[in-house]
Amino acid sequence: MLKLAVLGSGSSGNSALVCHEDTRILVDAGLSARQLGTRLHALGVDPDSLTAIVLTHEHSDHTRGIDVFCRQRRLPVYATIRTAVVVREKMSSGVIWRQFEAGDSFEIGRVKIDSFSVPHDANDPVGYRFECAHSSLGFLSDVGHITRMILDRLKGVDTLFAEANYDETLLQNDTKRPWATKQRISNRHGHLSNEQTAELVCGIAGPNLSRVVLGHLSSDCNTPDLAAGVIATQLRERGHAGVVIECAGRDEPLPLAPVVHELIYRSRVAEEIRAKSARVCEPKAAAAKTPAPSGPHWNQTEWAF
Repeated sequence: MLKLAVLGSGSSGNSALVCHEDTRILVDAGLSARQLGTRLHALGVDPDSLTAIVLTHEHSDHTRGIDVFCRQRRLPVYATIRTAVVVREKMSSGVIWRQFEAGDSFEIGRVKIDSFSVPHDANDPVGYRFECAHSSLGFLSDVGHITRMILDRLKGVDTLFAEANYDETLLQNDTKRPWATKQRISNRHGHLSNEQTAELVCGIAGPNLSRVVLGHLSSDCNTPDLAAGVIATQLRERGHAGVVIECAGRDEPLPLAPVVHELIYRSRVAEEIRAKSARVCEPKAAAAKTPAPSGPHWNQTEWAF
């Protein structure tokens, strides 16, 4: 099944790891190459064993480490065409680019990846839905507001990674940021507040959703307790109290963990096996018998002669 780890998430750098067996996909590489290697090793993953890098958008806190990290590794980097154009201009490494249009689907190993457009002040930002082996993961990084497309693409996932950037009150009361910066953060192409992320989570919550990982928390306009508390309260009020909520940090990786509970995964596998067995054992309709050719028909007169 799919597994997710978050190497780090915040304004200083963002990167996550999605795995299925030998397929290891780095989603964004906004940490330094040294930190990417150190944190992968801390998760028990050899940096040289990575299969690919997938980018959400071109901002430096999501792409900072790519150039140096890829100098010694022939890693394909997947990105939208316009994202690749911007990132490529700042690189000296001979990166293998795999370009696609927002909305396209593609596969890396046995992992199917669906991309979709999101509103953010970047060239062509996207979110992703990863699916493989009876498990699914929604990945939503920097986003200004929740669209119907986002809700539609993420409906039914087992685990959701989404940003919960700021608490509205803390942001408005912040004295370090000028008004223009606050507007940039909170506008419809900026970042999600805790309340907006709660709206998203409740909008996709259903029997499959078991875990939510919150990322990109502001260091001074949010806290893990505030962010998790808002989402947990909203889920509880709507009858989804069993969803586990975690917050990814900036400095320490969040360990590699399955995106779906083992018991649920086994149940899905068993259900598929039963369904296949039922189809195999289903009695086939007997083939219609071809009537034997009849002999020549003789009438009374013919018999007389």
